[in-house]
Amino acid sequence: MTVASIPPSTVPPPDTMLFVVISHPRPERPSTVAGSRQDFWRWLQPKLDAGQALWAYPKVGRGVVTAFRVASHEELHALLNQWADLIPAEFDVIPVFEPDQAKAWLSQVQAGQGV
Repeated sequence: MTVASIPPSTVPPPDTMLFVVISHPRPERPSTVAGSRQDFWRWLQPKLDAGQALWAYPKVGRGVVTAFRVASHEELHALLNQWADLIPAEFDVIPVFEPDQAKAWLSQVQAGQGV
């Protein structure tokens, strides 16, 4: 398993959205899903290499936390469906900002230019 990350200084592509996704797989015996878990990491690796997934960390016990950079909700929906086909799970999906975007937005709010 390779866990990749994108350096924070990387400029994000325009018109993309960031989502942190936390998986909560069905409770299964670990020995019965070991192959599916390996398939998941093989599925995720090209997305990490391409920057569509920014990083991924296995949770203690079961599940994964990752961040996806996508151009649409449909793209995220497709990724989650592919993931769930490999390992049935529920997902917490959290939209997040790039830190520089959040700082810029806060400066605008402070200057009275946005809400």
